[in-house]
Amino acid sequence: MAVQTLIIRKETPADTGAIGAVTRATFLHAEHTDHTEQFIVQALRAAGALSVSLVAELDGALIGHAAASPVNISDGTPRWYGLGPVSVLPAHQHRGVGSRLVKQVLDDLRQLGAAGCVVLGEPAYYGRFGFRAESTLVLPGVPPAYFQALVLEGALPAGSVSYHPAFEARS
Repeated sequence: MAVQTLIIRKETPADTGAIGAVTRATFLHAEHTDHTEQFIVQALRAAGALSVSLVAELDGALIGHAAASPVNISDGTPRWYGLGPVSVLPAHQHRGVGSRLVKQVLDDLRQLGAAGCVVLGEPAYYGRFGFRAESTLVLPGVPPAYFQALVLEGALPAGSVSYHPAFEARS
């Protein structure tokens, strides 16, 4: 049996179709989704707002993707980003692919000089990377436990977070 090699790398223009397919497949049967994640990634890319966009490749096949884009905080704190969407094909989930993608996105954000990162997602999963719900940082309309932050440098800001307008993409 051949050893399979997982590679985490920056996306290339040739990856865009596969990223869309992986994202659609990942969220097809997921709870708490409106099935627009692939459109969000496309809109972020078109707006030049994909600050970090990584793919997971296994023996030449793209099986995962993770993105980060700038967010605005109402108190004016700069250099904060939102993690997501994070996608891994269902057949490859629960094997560490998503964890490797998230860790690399956070490393890349640190290299960009990011002050912090927020994520909307499962607390038990993202808590493993240091994310936690913070009462001073909110995403309106979202249960507080599912909106989490990770300070990378400096102090935790206080305010309301808004994602890039690309997160409103529906097609």
